Amino acid sequence: MPKSADAVAPSGLRASVLADDVSFLLARANAIALAAGNAALAEHGLKARSFSVLVLASGDARPSQRDLAEFLRLDPSQVVSLVDDLQSRGLVERQPDPSDRRANVVVATDAGRRLAAAAREAARVAEERVHAQLSQEERELLTGLLRRLAFPDD
Repeated sequence: MPKSADAVAPSGLRASVLADDVSFLLARANAIALAAGNAALAEHGLKARSFSVLVLASGDARPSQRDLAEFLRLDPSQVVSLVDDLQSRGLVERQPDPSDRRANVVVATDAGRRLAAAAREAARVAEERVHAQLSQEERELLTGLLRRLAFPDD
């Protein structure tokens, strides 16, 4: 189980100038959430990155590997590795993209969709634990603000 946020932030360091730096706070909060998410996803044989690919492949968008790399902000070679692993486990398959014969789309198999649904619940529970000190209103506000930063053109 990951250490609590307080256990890894000695009070002397919490008083540093970094404690007011938005980018640092986002990175630290992400690291805490990522550790909790990875711990919860481990029982499903997933980590945050493979979970993200599997969830996106389970939807109706039929993303290409390039789409996945751009959306997840990963190097394309990382996505190839993630898809290779998921495919070797029978969770996704590559299918020809009907709009571009040079590309493949990544689609979850039935087993992949079932695993994604179970893992989503585990990830949701972990996220609730990480954000427990925030009210529902604060969570919604935080989500909206992060969405604006993550998708500035929307």
